[in-house]
Amino acid sequence: MIIKTTPDKNKASALIIMAEITLERLKSTDKLKYPANTLNDYYDIIHKLMEAAASINGMKIKGDGAHKELIDFISASMALSEGKRVFLQQLREYRNRIYYEGFAIRDIFINANEALILEIINTIKEHLKGRI
Repeated sequence: MIIKTTPDKNKASALIIMAEITLERLKSTDKLKYPANTLNDYYDIIHKLMEAAASINGMKIKGDGAHKELIDFISASMALSEGKRVFLQQLREYRNRIYYEGFAIRDIFINANEALILEIINTIKEHLKGRI
């Protein structure tokens, strides 16, 4: 459920800082040795940046399916391609399977998709730049 709130630049700033910290930590990790953790970290970074974008716009998304709805909302508001929106939903599904089912993601997934993940992260960061 999308709820209109007061734009909160302080919250957005804090979320961006946390995303940057996670990204910096991830750079010093053997990403291919721990692919499930790597995917979780990348998803967490993207989620925090999307939450920051929603917060700046005075939007709060909560309830069942909030992560799915957040991805759809941010993808539409930032005019991300349908392919990127679908990929973000896939990341969300993999992250949920890792957390709740013990799903093991393989290093080949990280190798094959890291450039796209970093592109999405940079796109959201660029969108946020100058808005805080």
